[in-house]
Amino acid sequence: MRHASKWVKSALGVFAAGFGLVGGVIAQPKDTVPCTQPLYLTFDTGHMGVADEIARVLKQQQVKATFFAAHEPTKVGEGSLGEHWAPWWRERAAEGHAFASHTLDHVYWQRDLPGGATEAASFQMRPSAGAQAGKSSVWTAQQYCQQIRAASLRLTQITGQATLPLYRAPGGRTSKALLQAAEQCGYRHVGWAPAGFLGDELPSDRYPNTQLLNQALRQLRRGDILMAHLGIWSRQDPWAPAVLEPLLVGLKARGFCFKTLRDHPDYQGWIQAQSAGLNAIGASPVR
Repeated sequence: MRHASKWVKSALGVFAAGFGLVGGVIAQPKDTVPCTQPLYLTFDTGHMGVADEIARVLKQQQVKATFFAAHEPTKVGEGSLGEHWAPWWRERAAEGHAFASHTLDHVYWQRDLPGGATEAASFQMRPSAGAQAGKSSVWTAQQYCQQIRAASLRLTQITGQATLPLYRAPGGRTSKALLQAAEQCGYRHVGWAPAGFLGDELPSDRYPNTQLLNQALRQLRRGDILMAHLGIWSRQDPWAPAVLEPLLVGLKARGFCFKTLRDHPDYQGWIQAQSAGLNAIGASPVR
């Protein structure tokens, strides 16, 4: 994880050349049953130790999700976007899931840095993965965009599917200036609903799985974006599949259905606009 692999260098180089395949709209099969009470299930990457179980449950329950990916350390393999996990991502693409960036090195915003009216925005950032893991440093808006796009490009390289022009900042930590910088390079931020925080990163001795399940079933409402991870190092009693499976069953029993963020009303216009912009300059969506 300390040395950039060939594909990491390639992804960063593609950005530097000014090229990016993001925002292409992939034709998806239409559901035969109308979805009138949608929820939007999303997963951020993690140690990937429960990734296979999550995939099994989603397939069994016929639920589509949106995955926000970073290249994070994993229990098996050389990282969540490495070659070991590439077949896993391809399988999710074939099943109709959607993908977006979580920044390549899982980079946390710490604070905006002061600058004059004519100076470009700069930020104090700290990656939790990659060669600079754990080190705070000053980043320009361009460097931040490079991190967002590099993860997006890697997903496209693995799956052959264009990613959504969306991203999620690690920890949901952002500022107005950071969000503006990301939008200027083609990415809109996606957070989650308060009730959609599914709690899988909380300590299991104080937040047991039963409590998290009951809380989600009680509080979730139509249109909420849900957020969990593909494995959390610190949680002793894994959240998935123990909570995920009964959660999906229970929510469907209450009349909820699931869509990817392709269909979220807050982001559809943005996705279409970014796709139109790419097509206008001759960048064809990956299919």
